[in-house]
Amino acid sequence: MIRIFKTEDGIMHEKDELQPGSWIAMTNPTASEIIDIADMYQIDPDHIKAPLDEEERSRIEVEEDYTLILVDIPSIEERSGKDWFVTIPMGIITTNEVLITVCLEETPVLTSFMDGRVRDFHTFMKTRFILQILYKNATQYLQYLRIIDKKSEVIERKLHQSQKNSELIELLELEKSLVYFTTSLRSNEVVLEKLLRTEKVKKYPEDTDLLEDVIIENKQAIEMANIYSGILSGTMDAFASVISNNLNIVMKFLATVTIVMSIPTMVASFYGINVNSHGMPFADSPYGFGIVLVLALLLSLIVAFIFNKKDLF
Repeated sequence: MIRIFKTEDGIMHEKDELQPGSWIAMTNPTASEIIDIADMYQIDPDHIKAPLDEEERSRIEVEEDYTLILVDIPSIEERSGKDWFVTIPMGIITTNEVLITVCLEETPVLTSFMDGRVRDFHTFMKTRFILQILYKNATQYLQYLRIIDKKSEVIERKLHQSQKNSELIELLELEKSLVYFTTSLRSNEVVLEKLLRTEKVKKYPEDTDLLEDVIIENKQAIEMANIYSGILSGTMDAFASVISNNLNIVMKFLATVTIVMSIPTMVASFYGINVNSHGMPFADSPYGFGIVLVLALLLSLIVAFIFNKKDLF
């Protein structure tokens, strides 16, 4: 899908046709859409396709007629009815006439610009626009990191009550998300540092300050991801130990119960064997079997009491 936007008098407008100074937003574009834009602005089609590969690395490609900036952005993926946090590539291509963004899916990083919720934003100021997108991307990471932190707190409270493996698996998924975030943020950091040394991008005097703000936000997101990852890892280790210990206690309890409960069965089985009853206790009494069962139960209670005293229950 291709959408065309242009700011006029400080207001965002969606256009039906391409104009100089426009922003072309390509979301999961088709092959024909890629070829059309590539031919129109003399762009290598592979550079437009690059952000559509989830394994593509963050980088900058400076060509004669355009510049490609590829960064990772945070995204929410739904699995088994739950939201998980991942990262996907997003491409920003700037030409002499237009700015093009390419992404596999719609993202809050870009929709905030489409909806006109970003101040001091002009599509024709392409280098400024690039930095504003990168700043929004860094703040989006911070927002999702806070959500991850809150979700982990909710799961931890559940673990205090239930201590189920399902909660540990949820924490493991959150920890994986933090790893994805940290890796992507570090890759973006390399791109930002390279942008800081690229004079072609810093067209307006305020752009250097804005770029430095982007770098600071990105570093803050990296630090936050590392802190949350460390806390989450420690929490998982602690609860895994508790669950393992509880499992050992349960297994020991079940083994003890099995031994105790088997005593009456063994005694009853012994009396039920077809053997000579001469000399067996209570063999000649009409209440003998009942007496034996009562004695067996008493013996079971004595064994259970001894096990309890020895903390085997």
